[in-house]
Amino acid sequence: MDEAGKDRAHLAALHGVATSYEPAPGQSVPVPEDTVVAVLAALGVDASTPRAVRDALDAHARAERGRLLPPAVVLREGGPREAPGPGLPEGTVLRVATADGDTLPWDGELPVGTHQLHARAPDGRAAAAPLVVAPRLLPQPPARCHGFLVQLYSLLSARSWGMGDLGDLAELAAWTGRAFGSDFLQVNPLHAAVPGAPGRPSDPSPYRPSSRRFPDPVHLRVEEIPEFGHLAGEDRAEAHGLLSRAAELRDAVLRRGEPIDHDAVRALKLRALELVRRVPMGPGRRAAYCDFLAGQGQALDDHATWCALAEVHGPDWHRWPGGLKDPRSARTARARGELLDRVDFHCWLVWLTDRQLAAAQRAARDAGMRVGLVHDLAVGVHPDGSDAWAQQDALAAGMSVGAPPDAFTSRGQDWGLPPWRPDALRATGYAPFRELLRGLLRHAGALRVDHVMGLFRLWWVPEGREPGQGTYVHYDAEAMLGVLAAEAHRAGAVVIGEDLGTVGPGVREALAGYGVLGTSVLWFERDWAGGGRRAQPLPPERWREACVATATTHDLPSTAARLTGEHVALRHRLGLLARPLAVEQREDAKAVAEWLALFGRLGLLPEGPDDEEAAVRAVHRFLLRTPARMVGIWLPDAVGDRRPQNLPGTSDSYPNWRLPVADAAGRPVSLEELAASPRLHALMDEVRTRCGETPGARRPGRFGTLSP
Repeated sequence: MDEAGKDRAHLAALHGVATSYEPAPGQSVPVPEDTVVAVLAALGVDASTPRAVRDALDAHARAERGRLLPPAVVLREGGPREAPGPGLPEGTVLRVATADGDTLPWDGELPVGTHQLHARAPDGRAAAAPLVVAPRLLPQPPARCHGFLVQLYSLLSARSWGMGDLGDLAELAAWTGRAFGSDFLQVNPLHAAVPGAPGRPSDPSPYRPSSRRFPDPVHLRVEEIPEFGHLAGEDRAEAHGLLSRAAELRDAVLRRGEPIDHDAVRALKLRALELVRRVPMGPGRRAAYCDFLAGQGQALDDHATWCALAEVHGPDWHRWPGGLKDPRSARTARARGELLDRVDFHCWLVWLTDRQLAAAQRAARDAGMRVGLVHDLAVGVHPDGSDAWAQQDALAAGMSVGAPPDAFTSRGQDWGLPPWRPDALRATGYAPFRELLRGLLRHAGALRVDHVMGLFRLWWVPEGREPGQGTYVHYDAEAMLGVLAAEAHRAGAVVIGEDLGTVGPGVREALAGYGVLGTSVLWFERDWAGGGRRAQPLPPERWREACVATATTHDLPSTAARLTGEHVALRHRLGLLARPLAVEQREDAKAVAEWLALFGRLGLLPEGPDDEEAAVRAVHRFLLRTPARMVGIWLPDAVGDRRPQNLPGTSDSYPNWRLPVADAAGRPVSLEELAASPRLHALMDEVRTRCGETPGARRPGRFGTLSP
C-alpha cells in the first residue's frame, strides 16, 4: 500500500470505517477504495484526493487536541472510575448534574441513568458532555419461563377488522397466562408503517417501518375507544356500515383464505377513527391526552406532521415540494399550521394506540405473566418515512444497511434501511437512540433487539452499488450498550438480542456481560467445534442459559414444514434453490433425521419419528430440557401451520407478512379456534408439565437473577 493508501486507511479507522473484512476466520477481503471514500463522505469527511485526506487527518487531530471531554461518557454502576478523557488537565473540576436535578461530585455514587457531566479546567476552559451510568446487570427473566411468539397481524379473532389488533393481543395474553402459565408474548414490531401511495400498495413488512419511535394505529381495536360508544345519528349509521365492511375483510381471510389486506384495513379504520374523533372527550381524557403530548414533545409533532404531509403530497418525502423536505424550514412550519387539525388527528391516533398497548400489557400482568409483552425493535427505518424525514441529520444519506456475501447469499444483502451516523449519535449524546428505547419500553416487559450486532457494527452499502461492495462501519458499542442498559433498567425490562448469523468477535461476551439474552434456534444449534465431518446436534445440556430458545422465527420454516420437508418444496416451486431439488431434499432430510435420532436417544420421542404432531411436541420437549431461561413457542407451530410468515428472497411471488395463523391443512384458524384446539392443548400440556406448573397458577415475583 502506498503512502496515500495508508493515510486513507488511517482516516477510515479514525471514523470506524473498515477497509477490509473477514467473511471467515483467516480470510480477509479488501473493501473497494471508492466504497471507503463514499462512506467517509456520508460521515461528512472528504477523502476524495490525497490532499483532502491529509486535510481531514489534520482537522481530526486539531479537534482532538482541543477537546476537554469526549462527546459522551459511559460508566458502569459500581465499576472503576477513571478520568473521562485522556487529555484532561490536572486540577480539572468535574461535577455531575443528574437527571433529577441534583449536583454530585464525579467521584461520588452516581445513579443509573443519563446525566450531564461538567468540567472546568484550571485555564478557564469549560465543557459539558452527556454521562450515561449503566447498570451492572439488566433485569433478568424468571429462572425458567415459556411464552408464545406471534405476528400480531396474523392473529384474527371474531372481532378483528381483517387483521389482528391490540384487543386480540390482550385477549391472547389473558388466555395464555391463565390457561398455560405462560410468562410472555413476543410480537413483531408494532412500529408505524409507511402508507401506500394511490395505486401502489404499502410495504407490509413490520421490519421496514416509517417510524420506530411510534406505534401504528392500524393495530387499534376501534370499538374499545370510549368515544366510539357515543357515536350518534349519521355518524353512528356510517360506523355500523364500516363494521359490516370490517366483517367482510375478516371473512375474506378466515373463511375464504385470502391474504391479509393491510391497506384495506388501514383505510377502513382511519375513516372510523375520523368519525370517533368528532365525539368530544371528557375532561379527564382530554387532560391525559394533553399530558401525553407534552411528554412526547417535538418527536411526536414531527411524526404527526409527516403523516399529515404524506396525505397531501404522498408518502415519499424526497418527492415533496422543496421547502417541505426540511422539517425545520419556514415552509414546513407554515404547512404544519395549515394542517394543524390533521396533525392533531395523527397525534391523537398515537395516543390511542399507546393506551391500548398499556391495556394489553396490563392484561398480561393481570393474567400472572411475570414478563408480559416482548416488543421488537427493527434494525432500521424506511428511507421514505417519518423517522428518515425528521432525523436527516442523524442518518447517513445515500447509504443502506445490509450484509456482506456469505454461504447463504453470495451477492450479499441490501435491506434498504438508512443507517444511523455514529458521529451524529455521539454529538447528541445518543439522544435519538435513548428516546427510541424509552418509547418502546413504555409498555414492555422485555425488548427484542433485531440484529443486535448492529450495536457494534453495520454493513453500509453505498447507493447504486451491489451489496457485496459495502463495508462495515463501527459504532461505539460501549455507549450503545450503556444507553440500552440504562433505559431497560429504568423500565425494569429484560433485553433479548437477536444474535443469529455472522457475529463478530467478542459481541456475545459483551452482551452477556450486561445480561442481554441471546437467541438460540434449534436447527442452528450444532456442535461446530466438535470436529468430525459434520457438526452434530448440540446436546441440550450444552445450550447456553442466557437465551430465548425456540424452534423457529418469522423468517424461517415452521416446525411442521421443517419436519416434512415442505419448506424445500416451497422454495423449489418459487425458484429459490441454489442446488438441484433432490440434493436439497436429501441434505434437509438428513439434518432432520439427526435431530429426531437425538430426540429418540433422549427418550423425548416415544411415539416414534413418523408421527409429525408428536415430533413437534418432541422439539419442544427438547427445548425445555435445555437450561435456556426463556422458551418461545411459535404460535403457528401449536396448530401445525406449514407456511412461513416471511420467505426471504421473495416479494410478489409469496404473500409475505400477509398470512393468518393456519392449521396443517392451510385453513386459517381464529383466536377462538386456537383456544379450542386439541393439538395446541396437547402441546401446552407438555410444556406446562415439564415446567412444573399447574393451570392458572399465579407465581410470586417478577424477575430472577442470572447465574454467572
